[in-house]
Amino acid sequence: MSTSIEQKLDVLRNYSACDYNDSEHNPINNPTQVSDALLKLQKLPEGATARAGHIADFASQVPFSPTIGRNENTPKVIAPASTFKFIPKSDPVPATESVEAHGFPAGTHWVDFAEPGTVAVIEQPEGQHCAVLGGIMAVRMKYLGVKGALVNGRVRDLSEIRECQLPVWARATSTVGTAAEAKPGARNVPVSLSGVTVSPGDIIFCDPLEGVVAIPRELLDQVLDLMPKLVAMDDKVKEAVRQGSNVFDAFKKFRTKI
Repeated sequence: MSTSIEQKLDVLRNYSACDYNDSEHNPINNPTQVSDALLKLQKLPEGATARAGHIADFASQVPFSPTIGRNENTPKVIAPASTFKFIPKSDPVPATESVEAHGFPAGTHWVDFAEPGTVAVIEQPEGQHCAVLGGIMAVRMKYLGVKGALVNGRVRDLSEIRECQLPVWARATSTVGTAAEAKPGARNVPVSLSGVTVSPGDIIFCDPLEGVVAIPRELLDQVLDLMPKLVAMDDKVKEAVRQGSNVFDAFKKFRTKI
């Protein structure tokens, strides 16, 4: 019997929720090991800089914490991505082969297409100062069963977002509504966040302390296979360093090629 996507995500959740620091208890408690795995697995064009899935400069908005010292008490969120792409309000809505699949039919609102069990990943045009997510949108997403929102832009109404308890990650805040500069252009299409492309179904791993990582869905199985091996090696390195070894020797002894 094949393993379902939910079962695979449970493996990630088990790793991420662990408070122990030994290999017996699956010591993955942040997404850094995910990036370590992606660094080994992703094939990049020559000359490209490795991003390893890291979506940089996002912070949890409830409460808003733009610094590296993020809120470590907020739960992690791990779920497949559903995507929304916003465009400048003066741009024409891009043509699509299927409005039902990728657009917004007349008489509908974009947020009503938010998918339960996903992280809603929202791309906002660079340089805008309005918010593309506010309190009403967050309340609707929470009602629909959305796990969280990842906004490549600005949000507002933080007190309302806090009240509805939807985990929201964004790059900044605003007091200005969406209609000032932006409008929804497409859904269920690839979007770009800080130079990382996220496609519908990719796995979003939001850690309130370490940051956000996107796992391409086609690499999920390989990541799950590789992560325990990387953690086991690092456990041996840490133990050797605790016992007085220098890092160079510990790496040479225990960090074998995989």
